[in-house]
Amino acid sequence: MHPALKNLIAVITGIIIGSIVNMALIGISGAVIPPPEGVDMKTAEGLKTAMHLLEPRHFIFPFLAHALGTFAGAWITAKIAATVKMRFALAIGIFFLAGGVANIFMLPGAPVWFCVLDLVLAYIPMAWLAGKAAIR
Repeated sequence: MHPALKNLIAVITGIIIGSIVNMALIGISGAVIPPPEGVDMKTAEGLKTAMHLLEPRHFIFPFLAHALGTFAGAWITAKIAATVKMRFALAIGIFFLAGGVANIFMLPGAPVWFCVLDLVLAYIPMAWLAGKAAIR
């Protein structure tokens, strides 16, 4: 297979796998850490209106979803890529970082500490760790 095609498949697969991991963790988060009484966490509008009711524990699963989704996507990308594996792993991190930035603008009201923690630790560092793990 041509290396460029293999690299393209690696990136697409990484984005899909990372997104699946992210959404799976978000999907089970309410069962593990129940939302406040009467809060609809399944819609963006519900999240916006309830953001002030959320406690720090409610941000554990969103952080894990972002970090582990990025890690999984970057790891699989680095495993599949034909060349410059670390660059492609980091590209996945940048892709998901862009999603994290967009998320902050789409869901305003999240605590600043969470936004900083999420943007600084959940994307590029996880992609770098995944790239290192996959290359070994």
